[in-house]
Amino acid sequence: MLGDWFCEGDLGFIFAFRGVGKTWFALAIAQAISTGGKLGDWQAHEMVKVLYVDGEMPAELMRARCTGLEGNSDNLQFLNHEILFDRTGKALNITNPDVQQAITQRCIKSGVKVVILDNLSTLASGMKENEADSWERVNNWLLDLRRRKIAVVIVHHAGRSGEMRGTSRREDNVFWIIALDDSKKNADDKRGARFISYFTKPSRNTQEEIPAFEWWFVTDKATGIVSIGHKQAQTLDVFRSIIEAGVTECDQIAAEMKVQKYTVSRLAKKAIDQGWLTKRGRNYELKKTKKDDGK
Repeated sequence: MLGDWFCEGDLGFIFAFRGVGKTWFALAIAQAISTGGKLGDWQAHEMVKVLYVDGEMPAELMRARCTGLEGNSDNLQFLNHEILFDRTGKALNITNPDVQQAITQRCIKSGVKVVILDNLSTLASGMKENEADSWERVNNWLLDLRRRKIAVVIVHHAGRSGEMRGTSRREDNVFWIIALDDSKKNADDKRGARFISYFTKPSRNTQEEIPAFEWWFVTDKATGIVSIGHKQAQTLDVFRSIIEAGVTECDQIAAEMKVQKYTVSRLAKKAIDQGWLTKRGRNYELKKTKKDDGK
């Protein structure tokens, strides 16, 4: 579907803290796949139909973002919670078997090959995130979509630890997981959304390591057109973004970055030498600046 890492029938997660840019990133993926275009270094291999199920955003804001990304296409369809409620009085809840069946039938009739669910918290009302058995209310439906060669991307929130919120059982059937960490704080240009993407679960579809990228989405105030920039993120940038997300122990950082602990130690030494990191016991901490102290 996109690059070497996103293939037909995949189940993948994109997660981050609130306000980092999850919807921007998911929309950009949808736009690239539905137009046969490109997102950064990742080329879509053909134009396919995408159904974007939106459980949170105001319809007008979603329309403006889509227009800004120049993603208006017959191949990109939206199911927006606000419009659905205005027209039918019904709520979008993917734990409801009737809603699951309706989405599946829509995909079959329209030839949809990718479904994006944005986001799990708003679309799965009543599901207890930390209970493994509760996940079964949607897991069987997701497996059914896989058997039909329909890929699903789920947008989700990060917990206080910086890791994806909820039970780890949902990761059993997942082909890949992408984390987004905010990089705006350390950027000179603070317009729009700016974040680093990296795989916390590498894609099953390729043996090649997929690098981390820094992305920035900037909307032109006059035209509304959104420009997307990207560059390969340095390993030290990823290391810093993970610590800023609240993951501070060496073992945890190594697990997030999919590297050995000695690599984390080397990165930490560089950061300490550069003057922006300290170590207390088993934890790494960012050094406070005068700006952080409000001075």
